[in-house]
Amino acid sequence: MAETIYILGEGGGIHAMDLPLPEPIADRLTKGLLRRVTEDGTPYDAAADGGVPTLPTEAPAKTAPKAEWVGWAVAQGADPEDAEGMTKADLVELYGGDHGSDQ
Repeated sequence: MAETIYILGEGGGIHAMDLPLPEPIADRLTKGLLRRVTEDGTPYDAAADGGVPTLPTEAPAKTAPKAEWVGWAVAQGADPEDAEGMTKADLVELYGGDHGSDQ
């Protein structure tokens, strides 16, 4: 049986989702457009689970996909929709600074 997680949707509703997540949902989690929460809607402790995309805690490599840079920008306080509308180069320039690595 699949593990079930809870996602806070863009409209504020809490949705139960079975793992593995559909790729578009996982991508939106990575970008910070959706948030993982507990069943009652309280913040989820991401440190407890490594299998579901969450906002990054460190700047991604400059060669990382744009979705990771969008997530990093959101983690730094950017509006998710504004960050999604930027180019990867803009995200790296604004949020990479000395934090982004060339890995």
